[in-house]
Amino acid sequence: MSNLTIALLHPGDMGSAVGGSAVRRGHTVLCALNDRSEASRRRAAAAGMQDARSEGAAVKQAAVVLSVCPPHGALDLAKRVAGFGFRGLFVDANAIAPETARSAAAIIEAAGGSFVDGGIVGAPPAPGKPGTIYLSGAKAPEVATLFEGSDVKAIDMKGPVGKASAFKACYASWTKGTWALLASIYAVAQAEGVDDALLAQWSQTHPDLVTQLDAPSLNPAKAWRWISEMEEIALAYRTTGMPDGFFLAAADLYRRLEQYKDDPSKPSINKVSAALRKPV
Repeated sequence: MSNLTIALLHPGDMGSAVGGSAVRRGHTVLCALNDRSEASRRRAAAAGMQDARSEGAAVKQAAVVLSVCPPHGALDLAKRVAGFGFRGLFVDANAIAPETARSAAAIIEAAGGSFVDGGIVGAPPAPGKPGTIYLSGAKAPEVATLFEGSDVKAIDMKGPVGKASAFKACYASWTKGTWALLASIYAVAQAEGVDDALLAQWSQTHPDLVTQLDAPSLNPAKAWRWISEMEEIALAYRTTGMPDGFFLAAADLYRRLEQYKDDPSKPSINKVSAALRKPV
């Protein structure tokens, strides 16, 4: 695709990074900063995104809408975009279950638009540190060309809507699910007074776990938006006949860390452990 106008309505950490990549690629990227935080405004400005003020104004100027928002807001955003009469190309790049992606596709297509399913993996893209987006759906090849030569590597999975979201769900099952499991194990060990013994044994048999546990982490700062991601992963498992309880429990664990929302302080594992032992 040649240079286009893209509406990326929510300039969060990931959204602004992807938007910045599109700007550097030569596209015009619009956002809607009415009622957004000062942090969102700073991120959008740093990424070179332009403020259309309202979602409706941004969508009406755009050929492509790129949805990058917390998972619990994905369907509502699709409904709002459809309500604006959008007939262009809608790319849902959120961490949602395949079934949720198919529901979003039905909403967009009923309004006359086209839908591509996407799943972003890895850290927010930046110059010299590319990110990856997996795509599925009939128009996935068109979306892939949006990012050619940018900091985002686009991979067409050559399958129907839902395939990219399924991949993202499986990928995040490990990366985010195991972090929740590891932190919960340590919380129980501390509660029972066996944490020192556990760390000593892990140091001998699983030193990688000690490294992962001790490493400064921004995971608690992101926990508030991983709650719904775990719930979406649970839906993906449930839809395929698999037990969903592990990821519902992970959602509960992340809910106990909401106090660290957007906190850059990197709380120690001892603080995280104490927070995990206090039910919401």
